Amino acid sequence: MASFLHFLLPFSLISIYVLAAPTHTPTPTPLEGLLPNGNFEEPPKPAALKKTVLVGKNALPKWEISGLVEYIHGGPQPGGMYFPVAHGVHAVRLGNEATISQNIAVKAGSLYAVTFGASRTCAQEEVLRVSVPPQSGDLPLQTLYSSDGGDVYAYGFRANSTSVRLTFHNPGVQEDPQCGPLIDAVAIKELLPPRPTRFNLVKNGGFEEGPHRLFNSSNGVLLPPRQEDVTSPLPGWIIESLKAVKFIDNKHFNVPSGVAAIELVAGRESAVAQILRTVENKVYTLSFSIGDAKNGCHGDMMVEAFAAKETLKAPFKSEGKGKWKTVSMKFKAIANRTRITFYSSYYHTRVDDFGSLCGPVIDEVRVFSVRA
Repeated sequence: MASFLHFLLPFSLISIYVLAAPTHTPTPTPLEGLLPNGNFEEPPKPAALKKTVLVGKNALPKWEISGLVEYIHGGPQPGGMYFPVAHGVHAVRLGNEATISQNIAVKAGSLYAVTFGASRTCAQEEVLRVSVPPQSGDLPLQTLYSSDGGDVYAYGFRANSTSVRLTFHNPGVQEDPQCGPLIDAVAIKELLPPRPTRFNLVKNGGFEEGPHRLFNSSNGVLLPPRQEDVTSPLPGWIIESLKAVKFIDNKHFNVPSGVAAIELVAGRESAVAQILRTVENKVYTLSFSIGDAKNGCHGDMMVEAFAAKETLKAPFKSEGKGKWKTVSMKFKAIANRTRITFYSSYYHTRVDDFGSLCGPVIDEVRVFSVRA
């Protein structure tokens, strides 16, 4: 019996050790991808559809609707209109004061970006209101950045609980009650907070952290104006202009470094900024890459950069071949906070499509201290 207990003891200890050993929960993968029925390809039941109009608040699978919401099949429409659905086959159109909403499970305190395809459908000025309470923003759709109706936007928000309600709302009251924005895809991505380093005071200086890019979109993602850095879909950066800035990737565009960059597509109305922690009277170098996206954007380009009291005008002659160069300037900090700002001096369109706005690409923004 003693020998049996002696034989059993090591196994008992192993069992106790295994039971007592700490378990490591794997780190959850950051949320990214289409929302449930985010491309609207799961159709409503026939009884929930009257011609193109959705009937009942739960008529659109996975979404809740109110007001006049239409379920649209892309292409020619009755009455002679044509609706391009660039990111699939189906879309929804929001009539006067109409909304679609969905609840999303998120991490409280985390930053997210919603990416969605949106375009206007009538000649009137249209606005799309995006809200995740208590935040809300109005997106003007009058300016078309691409002529094929394939504009994709991103909207940033910080979650204040573990469940948020995303709502798209058409606040307009048009003469034609059916006129309103078309939405054809909705995705989400959790954004990781970037940090400055010893070698670069700029957060997300290479623009590698940004919104989800729809897999079937080749136009880049438009970052709406007036997005503060705390909720910007481009972490660390403020979109402080009147028009959008475009987030581009190396799959569809030429970028100087890494997988992403930004394109200043609306001249002086397209600007980004960041506020850095600096030491007053210390001298720093600001450097960045400027080029073209190899997307047919051509001509004399210029990016103007500002830091403290210094200004740099960086010219670049684009032949649309994806070339780039690096420029730099020194500046002396005049406070413990320094704003750096970039905008394009000129407006540009693609040589093969005058209806598509484009502009210079900037990437690899760096600020580091130097000896005076």
